[in-house]
This record gives sequence, C-alpha cells and structure tokens, in this order.
Amino acid sequence: MSQPRRTVAILFGGRSSEHEVSCTTAGGVLGAIDRDRWNILAVGIGRDGSWTLQSDDPSDWALTDDGMPHVVPSRHGVLLPASADTSTWRQAEDGVVTALADVDVAFPLLHGPWGEDGTVQGALELVDVRYVGSGVLASAIGMDKQFMKAAFRARGLPVADDVVISPGEVPADFRDSIEALGYPAFVKPARAGSSMGISRVDSWDGIEAAVADAVKHDPKVLVERGMSGREIETAVLGARDGVRTSMPGEIVTGGDHRFYDFQAKYFDSAHVRLDCPADIPADDAARIRALAARAYAAVAAEGIARVDVFYAPDGTVTVNEINTMPGFTPTSMYPRMWAEAGISYPELIEELLEAALSRSTGLR
Repeated sequence: MSQPRRTVAILFGGRSSEHEVSCTTAGGVLGAIDRDRWNILAVGIGRDGSWTLQSDDPSDWALTDDGMPHVVPSRHGVLLPASADTSTWRQAEDGVVTALADVDVAFPLLHGPWGEDGTVQGALELVDVRYVGSGVLASAIGMDKQFMKAAFRARGLPVADDVVISPGEVPADFRDSIEALGYPAFVKPARAGSSMGISRVDSWDGIEAAVADAVKHDPKVLVERGMSGREIETAVLGARDGVRTSMPGEIVTGGDHRFYDFQAKYFDSAHVRLDCPADIPADDAARIRALAARAYAAVAAEGIARVDVFYAPDGTVTVNEINTMPGFTPTSMYPRMWAEAGISYPELIEELLEAALSRSTGLR
C-alpha cells in the first residue's frame, strides 16, 4: 500500500535583503519536490512581514532575464496553528478565518535576518511545527558572524582576525586595530548573506565607504583580515543516518570578479565554475571535511549547512563561515556538491524533509 501524501509548508521571501534569493530557492524546490509524496502549501513572506498564500508553480519563482522574483502579498493571509495541540494552518480572508491545511512539516527557505536567524524557527517551535534545518540558537549563531566566530574559537577552529564595529560606533575609533589587521581586508555586514554588502579594501582610504555600504544591510559590521588562498566549500547533511560531509568543492571565478560576490553568484554564471572535488591533496581534503563537521557541531547545527574555508598555498586552512540555510537552487553549490556524491536534488529534498519529520518537537 502506498504511503498517503503528507503536506509541507514551504516558506520563502522574507524581510531581509535576500528576499529575491529566497524566492528563487523556493522555485527550485517547488520544481523538484515529489508531488506524488507531498502536498504543497506555498507561503510567501512579504517584505512587510505578512504571510500570504502564493502560487506553487515553480515557473512563477524562476530567475529570468528581467530579474529575480519577489512576493507580492495577496488577500489570502496565512496563519500558523492556533496552538501546539493542532497541526491545522489557517487562512484569513476579509476578516474570516478558515482551515487551510494540516501541515506535517515546514521547509523555511529563508535567507538572512527575520528568517535564517532563528526568528521563524522560534515561531514554528511555539506551536510544535517540525521544520527543516537548524534550531533557534544554531540559526542565530550561524547568522551573526561575530558570535559564529566566537563559537568556532571556543572549539579551537582557526578563524581570521577581525574588528567588530557595533551600531553607533565609527571606523575612525578602530583605526589602529583595523590597520593592525593589514590589507587587503574584507568589510562585511555581521548578519547578512549571499555576499551582499561585502567589500574588499586595499587601504584605509576605502574603509569608510565600505562600512557605509555594509551598514545598508546590517548596523553591525565586521572588518576581517584578508586571507590568502582558495575558497573551498563543504556541504554538511544531518539526516537520519547521522552527519555526512561532501567532498570539498571550489568556486573558481573569472571575468571582473575579484571574489565570489553577489553578481557572480546569480547573474554571471559564465564566469563561475565549481570544481568538485576540489583539486587538493587527499589528506587536505579529509582535514577540510573534518573541520566542516566540527564547525557544524560548534554551533549545534541540524539538517543542512555549508561550511566555507580558505585554503592557503602552504596547506593552512582557515574557517570562514557556516551557512545554516545555504543557497538551495538546483544550480547552487550545496546541492551540486551532493550531486557529485550521487545524491540528486529531489533526493536531497526528500532526505531533509524525512530528517525533519524524525525529530521530536519542543526544545532542540
């Protein structure tokens, strides 16, 4: 007897500057998920924070020559279950609330603040909704580079030196510390992703403008010592059979890109190549995979994560960051690395959903 179809609520959009990236990710998942096994509830979160019922047609969320998709809030509002005693999500229209669907699991495909940072995860946990990915604490730590690096340092992981500029502080107050980092340096929003707001700076003269650009995405900014070497990524999958790591992959950029920036990721694929496995010695690949697993454990991540490192010519490895909800379109690095390991995109989605269903609700 075939298993009855279950229902997954796919959450996407959100209030962060990565809204469109999230919508593109949702388009990929909607196009690959097994519709014979899953009923779909497509829930778009608008830039205003509203939750509304959206199309589950993947073509409506595809990246096109006209740009990236975004959520247009509809009059069909979506409400979470009224309590932890029910799995029924509800619809609000013209002031009338009706039952919408009994949801078995949620898949939050949200990037950046107000989604990837533990906020949505906390809302789901309040009413005992199982969901894909890391819990509240791991999501919050993974979103904030300052505290992410503190967690890595506490576990003895090698990270780049940095200076944190908190809201209300100005770069001039930290000139000596920033100059001590040396150049080039990278200026980053503390809580953003998809390479948004990141600048490479080759002298003090560029710091103020770079910080001003980063502040557009987050009032807290990191200035990090520039690390020489290649950018290597490892996909981590926490499924029912334990934690697995992919072979490390390398992003190779060309054209006008000095590093793997937002434009290279989403609009210039002709000048971006993924080598997986990366062309590095087997012993170093094993060491990078072990560091990825340790980084995953350091923040108590669950389900899905990508760990990025710098690999220097002398074999030195520095952990750059962990992404608890990495880019997840069919062409994103995370699913492509698992495809090289023999796990297709639809199979990966299935593994993540089944892993989420196998977890208990409540504190994680």
